[in-house]
Amino acid sequence: MLHRRAVVLGGLALSLGAGYARAQAPAEESLSTILKERVDIGRETTGLVAVVLDGGRRIDAAYGRSDAADNRALDADSVFEIGSISKVFTALLFADMVVRGEVSSGDPVAKLLPANVRVPEFQDKPITLLDLATYMSGLPRMPSNFAAKDKSNPFADYTVENLYAFLADHQLRFMPGTHYEYANLGFGLLGHALALRAGMSYEELVISRICAPLGMDDTRITLSGSMQSRLARGHNSRLEPVANWDIPTLAGAGALRSTANDLFKFLEMALGNRSSPLAPAMAMTLGERHPTERPRVEVGLGWFLSTSYKDEIVWKDGGTGGYATFVGFSMKSHRASILLSNTADYGPNLRLGVHLVNSAYALPKLRRAVPVDPAVLASYAGRYMLAPTFVLTVRAEGGRLFVQATAQPEYEVFAEDDTNFFYRVVDAQITFDRLDNGATPPLTLTLHQNGRDRPGRRLQ
Repeated sequence: MLHRRAVVLGGLALSLGAGYARAQAPAEESLSTILKERVDIGRETTGLVAVVLDGGRRIDAAYGRSDAADNRALDADSVFEIGSISKVFTALLFADMVVRGEVSSGDPVAKLLPANVRVPEFQDKPITLLDLATYMSGLPRMPSNFAAKDKSNPFADYTVENLYAFLADHQLRFMPGTHYEYANLGFGLLGHALALRAGMSYEELVISRICAPLGMDDTRITLSGSMQSRLARGHNSRLEPVANWDIPTLAGAGALRSTANDLFKFLEMALGNRSSPLAPAMAMTLGERHPTERPRVEVGLGWFLSTSYKDEIVWKDGGTGGYATFVGFSMKSHRASILLSNTADYGPNLRLGVHLVNSAYALPKLRRAVPVDPAVLASYAGRYMLAPTFVLTVRAEGGRLFVQATAQPEYEVFAEDDTNFFYRVVDAQITFDRLDNGATPPLTLTLHQNGRDRPGRRLQ
């Protein structure tokens, strides 16, 4: 996602295991039921569009509201912000330019930038284009001079001059090619550099090199009149409408909008079901592998690859302020799924998308939010230390509860009951250990994530 990857304890983790379960694609009726439950029971999202490809059979389902201007029904032509799925497009552009001989994978990114732009190095080792495409540049997830004037559209005012100023002042902490870190900054820089090399805007490059050959007429940054009329309105985790995002400088990290029908064409090409001159470049994006901080999850170029249940799933999720998206496919069964939500329900959306590729990955649990006495919420406010360098700061406001982890954004948590709360941005939960039936503030909380229970002591 653009604005969250290191959420709570370091990012989303899929439910992993070494055993094998037969992957099964849901029937259309079953898929519709799953979507209906996520909207009506879990209230995770306002609306969902899903497409599953299984053995040449395409299954479509949609449920919920588009909240478009004319409240048109959601379908596979509804337009969504796809967020960080844009990184896969950027990686494919890079691979295509390598295949064409326009750049080399080992080229320093500085070679594609204006001569007066300083790019940091580590012990004289430059950042290469391949380092950027594989999340291995040594750059941080976001630039330190990113300070949005409008939090509802946070990337809109970050300029090329801001980017160049950050690069000039930054000191790398890791040698390029040796350290994985999720890379909004890195992919934004890669997209910018490739566009300069091609002599056109990033959007023009995507259209000419990817969209036109694949017939993807509804994948753009700038919305046509037709796309605007089919745009599903985005919502935050409380199902409140939010503004769309504009990402001019870091476009390669997450600026694209698309539809399920267009993304289906893209996945058909990735699976080899659609003849395309992009096939060698797509193969290149899957040929390079690096480990991540998560077990049995590697990165290629843009893509993530999960290797559990004797399967290999290639996937990418995306998220902006009001959307959560997923595309993925199995290298073994060739089953694929697309899942587009017009709400910021990142964690459940990712887990459901992977489940639709291989049912051995468990469905995300349906969690129902309930109201809690504001006085109880206020009693939870405080700072809880889970480790010397990791503290959760809890804040209550207006009958809502918010939690901020060290060096991470603040997110709302939702109550299942008086003591158990859950995130919607990631698969994580918090339990407050109340004493004396709640007469005194809790001394501890427990964070549940990635199969671990981590207690935190309240700081005085």
